[in-house]
This record gives sequence, C-alpha cells and structure tokens, in this order.
Amino acid sequence: MQRRAFLASVGTAGLAAVAGCAGVSGSQGDILMRASAFDPYEYTVSVGDTVTWYNASTRGHTVTAYENAIPDAADYFATGGYENEQAAREAFRQEGFAGGQISSGESYSHTFEVPGRYEYVCIPHEQGGMVGRIIVEE
Repeated sequence: MQRRAFLASVGTAGLAAVAGCAGVSGSQGDILMRASAFDPYEYTVSVGDTVTWYNASTRGHTVTAYENAIPDAADYFATGGYENEQAAREAFRQEGFAGGQISSGESYSHTFEVPGRYEYVCIPHEQGGMVGRIIVEE
C-alpha cells in the first residue's frame, strides 16, 4: 500500500507541474507575466472583480491599458498609476525605460467596474506581442 500512496502523490505533483505549463495561472495572481507574454492572454471576470497580474519572469513588465481599447465609462489603468496611456509611455521613456515597471515577484491589481472588453500591453515588450485582454461581464 505504501507504494501506491507514493505513486499517487508523485502523480499528483506531476499533474500540478504540467498544469503550470498549460497556462493555468499561479496562486500569486490571476494573470502571470512570462518572459514575453501574459498568461492567459484573455481572462474573463464579472463586474466588480479584481484582477491581479503577477510577474513570474526575471524581466521587468508593465500593465498598460490601450486608452482607445477600453469601455468609454471605464477607469484607465496602468502600473505606476498613470492617468492615461500617453503619460504611461512618457514616464517609461523618461525614467530610463523603467517607469511603471513591475519587477520579478511583484504584482499589480485593478478592479473592473464597467462591463466590456479591455485591451492592454507591456510597454517594453509590445513589439514582441506582449498584449492581453480582459473581458468583463455583467
């Protein structure tokens, strides 16, 4: 019986490890920031839910809403607390390509109060395709 218990525990640990490879987000956040991608790319929540992004990478990342790709009545969101996309992009450049960055092991959260589709980007990795989407449902 001890052998079966051992094999069952090893199997469970293996499944947990594989789940991490399949895009299942970690306990640190709803969305993981990988080396050059948000994982998952698209995430669906309900109005009033808070989403947490966790930097699981060794690289610095930002979470910066595309101002023209969020609902009209929604609050703008960006790491660093910038009030619009232009301010976030300018701060990133002016602060030695570091403004608004989240370091490895840090997180950022935002509460979504307006239903709709929210597109966002990691400024330093935008050209590499590091973009994401939040869908907020009623």
